[in-house]
Amino acid sequence: MVDLSAPTSAPLATAPSRTEAGPSGRKPRRSISRANIFLYGTLIVFALYYLLPLYVMIVTSLKGMPEIRMGNIFSPPMEITFEPWAKAWSTACTGLNCDGLSRGFWNSVQILIPSVVLSIAVASVNGYALANWRFKGADTFFTILIFGAFIPYQVMLYPIVILLREMGLYGSLTGLVLVHTVFGMPILTLLFRNYFTSMPEELFKAARVDGAGFWGIYFKIMLPMSLPIFVVAIILQVTGIWNDFLFGVIYTRPDLYPMTVQLNNIVNSVQGVKEYNVNMAATILTGLVPLTIYFISGKLFVRGIAAGAVKG
Repeated sequence: MVDLSAPTSAPLATAPSRTEAGPSGRKPRRSISRANIFLYGTLIVFALYYLLPLYVMIVTSLKGMPEIRMGNIFSPPMEITFEPWAKAWSTACTGLNCDGLSRGFWNSVQILIPSVVLSIAVASVNGYALANWRFKGADTFFTILIFGAFIPYQVMLYPIVILLREMGLYGSLTGLVLVHTVFGMPILTLLFRNYFTSMPEELFKAARVDGAGFWGIYFKIMLPMSLPIFVVAIILQVTGIWNDFLFGVIYTRPDLYPMTVQLNNIVNSVQGVKEYNVNMAATILTGLVPLTIYFISGKLFVRGIAAGAVKG
């Protein structure tokens, strides 16, 4: 009689599992090492180098003039006051007018919005056409645009003055909007062209097979996929146009000066006491718009630059 409870054969040897054998691959590096200390130490030093002037500006703008005259520019304010900010915005003298930066701010807004919208709209269509629709003379047109991106602005100042005068736009906000739109076109067209070139060509061909035309492909396919490069274009244009001084002082008249020209008139005023707290407050107020735009959309800016500036 056969004993069924007895094992019929020796048990098979099993291979050790991955967990029993231990982890494989390279040993992870220590988080604290000489290289990391040097790297982060260098980054901290440079960060402090760039943040220190901003800190001095902020604390100075919150001090009164008696405290500023004590001489310690790095000390925090003993008594915080926002009077310099109010004066910089509404009552500081910018030449013959004493209405602060408020008038220049609204002038800058009227210049900024149409300039950004027009330049990005036209440049995006140009880049889309150059990337996907190979029309006759496209290479020549693109070469002229790129050549225009490297012409120094100073060379074009006087010819543009004559051109705007003949058009009846010299000294007006409309003329300055036109100048910013034209000068922003070359670099923006290059960015959009490279970005659209990096997109899969099969999308464009499939849309063409389905019967979509020039504007259908642009609005329904290219535009929804182009948020990062549009953010890059917005940041570049907002920063360049808002911070512009040269075009603003040449192509407009005093009552239409943008905020940067008003700031220059406040800081370089030689009448009366030099109010450093008002000057610092006015400087911070002038730079708030581009800083806000960048901090809101910084991640998309990096994505768009990587996709639109190094491809194509």
